[in-house]
Amino acid sequence: MVDVRKGTVKDATLLATMGKETFEEAFAKDNTSENMTFYLEQNFNKAKIISEIKDNYTQFFVAFMDDQPAGYAKVRINDEVKKVLKGRAIELERIYVMSSFQGKKVGASLLQACLDHARGNDFQWIWLGVWENNHKAQNFYAKWGFEKFGEHVFQMGDDPQTDWVMKKQIEK
Repeated sequence: MVDVRKGTVKDATLLATMGKETFEEAFAKDNTSENMTFYLEQNFNKAKIISEIKDNYTQFFVAFMDDQPAGYAKVRINDEVKKVLKGRAIELERIYVMSSFQGKKVGASLLQACLDHARGNDFQWIWLGVWENNHKAQNFYAKWGFEKFGEHVFQMGDDPQTDWVMKKQIEK
């Protein structure tokens, strides 16, 4: 069984560690080591995670399976798509699942927590960016009713990469 709870400042080291490990596993083979090092150091350090946890526009969710950390998700209010999506929208910025827990409904449990959070806070839309070459993630989101509605640049060090931008309307 997967247990999901809100992330707190006490989880900062755990979130940074899981973020680094899962991101590196997923994307190291497709990026230079310099770009990976830069991205990991900028985005998965304890101080940055603490700052994000304390941000009133951001919410983390941490998943555990058999009392072991299995993954996490992060949602945040971000106006990037405000002109396209009419109504209140929240970004699903991350869902990261540790490799040993993939295929065990951890991602589904985290996504459900994010959808419940969005619904409970009167958002009409949830949206995300997913790398154009990450077909596994695209298929996961499509199964949950997300659809592509655009593209944006994800800057990976000195490499501008293309992300699909996907949306899902929140049902009341």
